[in-house]
Amino acid sequence: MLQSLAGSSCVRLVERHRSAWCFGFLVLGYLLYLVFGAVVFSSVELPYEDLLRQELRKLKRRFLEEHECLSEPQLEQFLGRVLEASNYGVSVLSNASGNWNWDFTSALFFASTVLSTTGYGHTVPLSDGGKAFCIIYSVIGIPFTLLFLTAVVQRVTIHVTRRPVLYFHIRWGFSKQAVAMVHAFLLGVVTVSCFFFIPAAVFSLLEDDWNFLESFYFCFISLSTIGLGDYVPGEGYNQKFRELYKIGITCYLLLGLIAMLVVLETFCELHELKKFRKMFYVKKDKEEDQVHIIEHDQMSFSSITDQAASVKEDQKQNEPFVPPRSPAFADGAANQ
Repeated sequence: MLQSLAGSSCVRLVERHRSAWCFGFLVLGYLLYLVFGAVVFSSVELPYEDLLRQELRKLKRRFLEEHECLSEPQLEQFLGRVLEASNYGVSVLSNASGNWNWDFTSALFFASTVLSTTGYGHTVPLSDGGKAFCIIYSVIGIPFTLLFLTAVVQRVTIHVTRRPVLYFHIRWGFSKQAVAMVHAFLLGVVTVSCFFFIPAAVFSLLEDDWNFLESFYFCFISLSTIGLGDYVPGEGYNQKFRELYKIGITCYLLLGLIAMLVVLETFCELHELKKFRKMFYVKKDKEEDQVHIIEHDQMSFSSITDQAASVKEDQKQNEPFVPPRSPAFADGAANQ
């Protein structure tokens, strides 16, 4: 008897705080996923980093042996300056791109990466004025971009997701949930094909040093706004039609970002995902809901009274003007 009572009380306790337990497991799962990613990246990339360090040490030692007139501090000073310039997108190599990093098309591409928060990092402002303007430009431009993307995605979602699902549901009588799931899957396949596989094939042809995997990697890193900057198109030596190429990449990034947000919005509207998300949300108490309902009713009543008052004012304004009668005229009419 006591065991059954204790078990039932534990069940009620868990059910009462179910959202808190789910949120705790969510936080724990996220931390474990971070640790898992760190372990995998470290085990995969650390050996390659070690090999690269050993190779650079050998090259440096061999270079100093072949050029005895050059001391190691002088070489390190020169290499430090070269690496510092490379971090700002300026290379001293003879086969580097001869184009400027801050012509109009390159600046347009940089502005698009800043506003979309992609930020490849291959080109950065050199002057203090440029850095200050970048801060002000981003503070205004990033919320502006979010507003722009939200408005565009909301309109595209109506025509691409909601109307087709509603059409098949009403016209053919299919289940709305089943139609939404099939539509989300097909939309995801079309988006991946049009904005990942096809552009990856195009980039692998236009970029001399990129294979298909590297091109697909660039597309994913860019459209997910990660923007690591290890692969940036249009920076090769003697790139043909570089200005037009940069403008095309800017349009591709903007359209691809909109497509990704539309797909995410479509999946978020699925009934199953909505139920799954609610597991981690804080549930409102009934008292709070009643307070919100009362406040809403009060606001609705006040708005109704305001509307009625405004209607009366409009009626008074639209009535023809009748001048008031004088007292003498009123007395004469009464005597008659």
